[in-house]
Amino acid sequence: MQKLLERLIEKHLPTTRYGKCAEYIPVLAEQDPSQLGITVVTKDQKVYQAGRFPKRFTLQSISKVIALMLAVMDNGDRKVFSKVGMEPTGDPFNSIYNMEMMKWKKPLNPMINAGALVVTSLIKGRTAREKAGRIIRLIEEMTGSKEIEVDEEVFRSEYETAHRNRALAHLLKELNLIDRVEETLEAYLLQCSIQVTCEDLAKIGLCLARYGQTFDNRMVIPVYVSRMAKTFMVTCGMYNESGEFAIKVGIPAKSGVSGGILASVPMEMGIGVFGPALNEKGNSIGGVALLEDLSRELDLSIF
Repeated sequence: MQKLLERLIEKHLPTTRYGKCAEYIPVLAEQDPSQLGITVVTKDQKVYQAGRFPKRFTLQSISKVIALMLAVMDNGDRKVFSKVGMEPTGDPFNSIYNMEMMKWKKPLNPMINAGALVVTSLIKGRTAREKAGRIIRLIEEMTGSKEIEVDEEVFRSEYETAHRNRALAHLLKELNLIDRVEETLEAYLLQCSIQVTCEDLAKIGLCLARYGQTFDNRMVIPVYVSRMAKTFMVTCGMYNESGEFAIKVGIPAKSGVSGGILASVPMEMGIGVFGPALNEKGNSIGGVALLEDLSRELDLSIF
């Protein structure tokens, strides 16, 4: 495994020159686009790492998976999905268009920004910080880490430039899908700004692969919730590249615009990838290529 990861990193490092870092979030635009790394944690708790990546980076949209699981555990799936749909979309993750055009006025799924704002509003907590704190505690349970926290610089950068997400939140308020615009927006941006390591991502992936059981055999997510999360990762987790990713890679995955990708191979392994150079769909260009080859070499596709 170690030699395979090192070989694939060397092969796909040149790919990073064809992408670019997220520019609409000033702090993320400052990342080194030439970085590419991967961590794999297997079912027998072996950890393999290769490549070059920072100690910590922010979850961004990967946090949508954690928030969804927590919201369902807090409210039950019936309440959550009365306010957000279950269908994939071919539109960009931050689109306002589909909210305007759909006959049924709710976001198509929890992995686009509009749906994620609704989901975050349903997490129990008196304040935005309390909601974000509960997401952090769930990540700590899934990973065993006690070093999960918000990157305040990234949060401030996102909050000051969140014009489209603020517009989405106001539209959701008009549709009676959320109550408090600024509190919901703050909680959502706090969850996006949570810092993790590549190993943390892999351990989250392994927890999902084991249907809610951590690498040290603690049950922290109900089986049906972990199964639901992985299904959304397959159908909606890679933005409007999800269908192509499912065909070429074939494993549940969720990306974020910081360059992270969380992937989960049922009953086998969790995978964390980081590569901040993004393709036009907002996914790590090197990370997607890396996972495609890894899946082919190890026959990981669930299909």
